[in-house]
Amino acid sequence: MTKNKKLLLYIAATTLSVYFLFLGLAKAKGFFAPLITAVILSLVVLPLSNRLENFMKRPLAALINSILLFAVSIGLLALISAQIRSFSNDWPQIKDTMAPKIEQLKNFALEHTPLSQQDLKEAKGGSSSLSGGVQKKITSFISGLTSFVANYLLVFVYVFFLLNYRNIFKDFLLRVFPNEKRDAVKTVINKSIKVAPQYLLGKLVLMGLLAVIYSIGLGISGVNNFILVSVIAALLTLIPYVGNILGFTMAVAFGFLTSGDTTVLIGIALTFTLTQFVESYVLQPYIVGERVDVHPFFVIISVIVGNMVWGIIGMILAIPIMGIITVILLNIKQLKAFGILFSKKEFSEQN
Repeated sequence: MTKNKKLLLYIAATTLSVYFLFLGLAKAKGFFAPLITAVILSLVVLPLSNRLENFMKRPLAALINSILLFAVSIGLLALISAQIRSFSNDWPQIKDTMAPKIEQLKNFALEHTPLSQQDLKEAKGGSSSLSGGVQKKITSFISGLTSFVANYLLVFVYVFFLLNYRNIFKDFLLRVFPNEKRDAVKTVINKSIKVAPQYLLGKLVLMGLLAVIYSIGLGISGVNNFILVSVIAALLTLIPYVGNILGFTMAVAFGFLTSGDTTVLIGIALTFTLTQFVESYVLQPYIVGERVDVHPFFVIISVIVGNMVWGIIGMILAIPIMGIITVILLNIKQLKAFGILFSKKEFSEQN
C-alpha cells in the first residue's frame, strides 16, 4: 500500500510539474520564443560562421551571419507581402466571381437545412454589429505588431551574441558536470548542434523541389501568379501538417476564387494531392530521411504541443527541438529508455 501511495505521489508530482512547465513556457513566450529561435538559427549558420572565422575575427563573422539571416527573413516577408498585396488587388474580382456561388449556397441552405431567411438576416446583422469594436481591434493590432517587430529584431541580436560568445556557453556546460563526464557531455553537445542544421538543410532542398512541382501543376491548372504561390506554398511546409493546408487554401484563393472555374479547383486539388503523396513517400524519406531521429508519432505530438504553447513559431521549432531532446536522452544512461521511445530507430539499433 505504501508503494502504491508513493507511485501515485510521483505520478501526481510529475503531472503537476509538466503542467506548470508548459504553462510557464506559454506565459513566458515573449522571452523564450525569440531566444530559442535564435539558438536554432545560430546552429544553422554555425558551419558558415566557422568557415568565415578562418579569414576574419569572430565578432565580424557573427555580425555577417546575423545580417545574412536578417536579409533572408526580409526577403521571405517581402514575398508574403507581395502575395497579400496581389490578393487585395484581386479582391473586387473575387467578390464579383463568387457572388453567384454564394447566392446558390444560400439557396441550398434554405432548401435543405432548418435555416430561414430570418436566421441569415440575423447572422448578417450580427456580423455588422462587430464594427463597434473597430478602434479596439486597431489598438490590439498595433500592439501586436509592435511586439512582433521588437521580438523579430531581438532574434538577430541574440544570434550575434550566441555566435560570438559560444565558447563561453560551451565551457559553462562542461564545467557544470564532473570531469569524468565531460567527454560524454562533449559528445552530446556535438551531436545536438548537428540536428538543426541537418534538418533545415534537408528541408531547404525539399522546399526547392516542392516549389518546382507546385509551379508545374498550378501553372497548368491556370492559377494566377503561380510561381509566387508555389514558392510560398513550399515555404509554408516549414509548419508541419498545417503548412500544407495553408498552401492549398492560398492556391484556391488565387485560382478558383479569382476565376470561378471548377476545372481550376480540380487542377489545384490534384496538384496538392499528388505532391503530398510524392513528398511523403519519395522526397521526405530520401532527402530529410534520418536527419532528425524522432518517431512520427512524437513528431505529431510535439507539433501539437508547440502550437498550444507558442502558436505557429512553436510548430516550426517543435521538430528540431524534439530532435535535440531525443539526442540528449539517448546519450544519458538513466534516461536512455525515453530516448529510445522518442526515436524512430529500433531498440536493437540503439545497442
